[in-house]
Amino acid sequence: MTAPSEEDRGKRASAWFQELRDDLCAALEEIEDALIGPNTTSDRPPGRFERTAWRRGDDGGDNGGDAGGDDGGGGVMSVIRGRVFEKGGVNVSTVFGEFSEEFRLRVPGAAEDSRFWASGVSVVIHPCSPLVPAVHMNTRMIATTREWFGGGADLTPVFPDALDTGAFHEALKGACDAHDAAYYPRFKKWCDEYFFLPHRGEPRGVGGIFFDDLASGSWERDFAFVQDVGRALLEVYPRLVRRHMDQAWTEDQRRAQLVKRGRYAEFNLLHDRGTVFGLKTGGNTEAILMSLPPLTMWP
Repeated sequence: MTAPSEEDRGKRASAWFQELRDDLCAALEEIEDALIGPNTTSDRPPGRFERTAWRRGDDGGDNGGDAGGDDGGGGVMSVIRGRVFEKGGVNVSTVFGEFSEEFRLRVPGAAEDSRFWASGVSVVIHPCSPLVPAVHMNTRMIATTREWFGGGADLTPVFPDALDTGAFHEALKGACDAHDAAYYPRFKKWCDEYFFLPHRGEPRGVGGIFFDDLASGSWERDFAFVQDVGRALLEVYPRLVRRHMDQAWTEDQRRAQLVKRGRYAEFNLLHDRGTVFGLKTGGNTEAILMSLPPLTMWP
């Protein structure tokens, strides 16, 4: 399988993920230019995203995974290391191949036919300032013998701020309500349950939305919803960053941030489905683990 049953749908989804990538990168680079706060490091220039393309099967670009021999596709990593964003990634990929006999049983529609096609965008931002919340967002389209969308977005502050939390959820609720009034309460609950560290007994952050296997019967409607989720993040997250990025912060606050990042790493390595899917389908290891923070601390 090299593309979904309707090839145009796959091309449109892939093109949208790339468009969103470009818009997010531009918005975050503008923020890098705008920093004037007291914790600004004068010898550090504004960050810029560096793009690295990878292909499945290239040396260093394919970890083997559980995909079969008829595998292809690849992606582009876009990574920034700047003075507002200590590490941020906005990655896109489009891959296809075959699931292993074991893994195919875990993917809707793959038990009957192991071939798959998948495209998506993945965003993880770890700010320098402990007063600026970290954020995650991803949306994807997957095709086996059926097609569906999945994804979500969640906010992970070190010091939760009611205004930030309210604005973030309001933006996502607006995206949901434009399509189905039942989406936000359903997907918010799903997010609260999913982004939870059971070994710690605590949530990863202040939530957001999470959805998977979204196939309402109208591909166009589902695609429009996925686009609105991306637009919601593009609108709200830069606004939250600008609210806090020029505020002074202390070394104690920085230490708390590093400890919180340790929790983030624990979730992504132990529980995140996207990490497992990427590794099991022979994706690029660096792109998959882009979500890990640059520095962490365990008390």
